[in-house]
Amino acid sequence: MGVLTLAAVVATPVVAANATKEPTPGPTVSSPLNPDGLGGLALETVAYGRHKRQSMDVWWTPDGMERPGVFLVHGGWWSSGDKRYMKEITRSYAELGYTVFNLNYRLSGDAAWPAQRTDALAAIATARKHADRWAFDPSNYVVVGFSAGGHIAAAVGTYGDGVSGLKGVVGLSPITSPLRAYADGAKAVERNKRKLRNAAIRLAGGCHPKGKCSRVWASMEVAWHASRKDAPVLAVHSKNEFVPPVQSQLLKQMLGQVGVPVTVYAAPGSNHSAPLYRMPGVAERVQAWIAERIG
Repeated sequence: MGVLTLAAVVATPVVAANATKEPTPGPTVSSPLNPDGLGGLALETVAYGRHKRQSMDVWWTPDGMERPGVFLVHGGWWSSGDKRYMKEITRSYAELGYTVFNLNYRLSGDAAWPAQRTDALAAIATARKHADRWAFDPSNYVVVGFSAGGHIAAAVGTYGDGVSGLKGVVGLSPITSPLRAYADGAKAVERNKRKLRNAAIRLAGGCHPKGKCSRVWASMEVAWHASRKDAPVLAVHSKNEFVPPVQSQLLKQMLGQVGVPVTVYAAPGSNHSAPLYRMPGVAERVQAWIAERIG
């Protein structure tokens, strides 16, 4: 793997003006990489905060043309997973002509909610601040999340009164309602539903929804933060998976009340997250939806 020698970028992330309620991590440091065999694409790994998980891979086409952006957020129960597992999907969007940001973020074992949303906002702010570096149009991008990453993506989409430049959110098996997952997993026979309940508890800092933890659980509920300037949403579920389409129906209802369109698509079967994305026609549906919003 070849290494492109560039000066490190040092900057302080600035969250979009409408997202000032939540502080971002400190200085960012970039570690440029340019591996061989990318077919005209460039790759750089960038730290957008001080924690080792606060980093992202940036893929772009260095031809001087400003391009729309796609931010990818991996899944893993909020407690595991890594951007390296998203490499194929990241490259596919870069080859479609987008500037792509493949995010890592602090896991629930590192920090409780809302650290994960804070990290996604900080990564977006860093990308927008250094947009020229990556041929990125900071006023035209989407966020795509898988499973727990879909929850983070949707939470970005309903943060404040709209995040500047965000044109859409896509969730593959998005857990848009941790409270629903908590309730569904209470007496569930299915192992994954029980596991999801426990994962949501851990995300909330180890506590249950009632009492002193009600505020953090309320913050985790995406639909409760709907406002008229939020981004449109495409939520894709399998009909019989452990994160069923009903997870996104409340979001559709709440965003619909303020005039924000939400499309919930239910594919056959029980595939979840990335395996769902790989089902025939699903990736094409997602890509077409993104193209309609950012070109």
